[in-house]
Amino acid sequence: MEKILDVVVVGNVGIDTNIYLYGNEIDFSVEANFTHNIDYLGQAGGYASRGYQRQGKRTAFIGHVGDDFSGRFIREVFARDGIDTRALFTDPTGTARSVNFMYPDGRRKNFYDGKAHMTLMPDLQTCRELLSCARLAHFNIPNWARHLLPLAREAGTVVACDLQDVVRVDDPYRGDFIAAADFLFFSAANYPDPTPLIYEFWRRNPGCVIVSGMGARGCALGVAGRVEFFDPVSLPEPVIDSNGAGDGLAVGFLSSHVLEGRDLRESILRGQITARYTCTQRASSDALITSAQVEAFTQGAKP
Repeated sequence: MEKILDVVVVGNVGIDTNIYLYGNEIDFSVEANFTHNIDYLGQAGGYASRGYQRQGKRTAFIGHVGDDFSGRFIREVFARDGIDTRALFTDPTGTARSVNFMYPDGRRKNFYDGKAHMTLMPDLQTCRELLSCARLAHFNIPNWARHLLPLAREAGTVVACDLQDVVRVDDPYRGDFIAAADFLFFSAANYPDPTPLIYEFWRRNPGCVIVSGMGARGCALGVAGRVEFFDPVSLPEPVIDSNGAGDGLAVGFLSSHVLEGRDLRESILRGQITARYTCTQRASSDALITSAQVEAFTQGAKP
């Protein structure tokens, strides 16, 4: 089938509520804390879909929202963006939500409500048609998404899976996504050194290319049995919100390497720039980095 789409994002989209603390910690000794609270379209599927679209990629989304105010809002935003939503299905339990406690330095603590993602089953024929006409399938890890992995492989579509923040290297929930991936992403937020995880993932899937986001420590690239570390990039604007940074790393890397054919090292740089720029956006996925901005920052970062 003709590849009329650049990328299909498979995952959860929902509304995030960011709770910005005025101090450095929550005061649990009192009943009330004064904070600044903002709602916006977020979660991995929201950031990734809108991120590709902002970089000029022909983008479709497979996921679920509720038949409620939040779900209708998300459908309107995606339609305005030009994101293909023929596979944006309905979750009868409502639209997914996240609450993020945000610290002044950009760190967060996330409380996620994925609604019925453990039991939902999307329409497989519609998903097969979308995956067959896309060059890249970018998977996040709602439970229902594992049923689409074989469809993407059968279609010959490049498969990238983002495992998010890995807690246990032997977590069986992520096993299908690890095994199916051509490109594997994960956050090393719970590990000082991602190297042991990378080698464990290679044991299960020897041929995949692996990228680990390390936050303020930069990132790691694992390819062909070798792990290389990259320092973080600097941009003029400060880090104020880390939500969506991992999604930005994946979007920037995959746009560059898979969709534009750039080499791995340049693609890592572009991924890091995309992630770092995301961290300058406060409670918003409306103004993610464009391809022109990525190019300008990339040229500025080259010696």
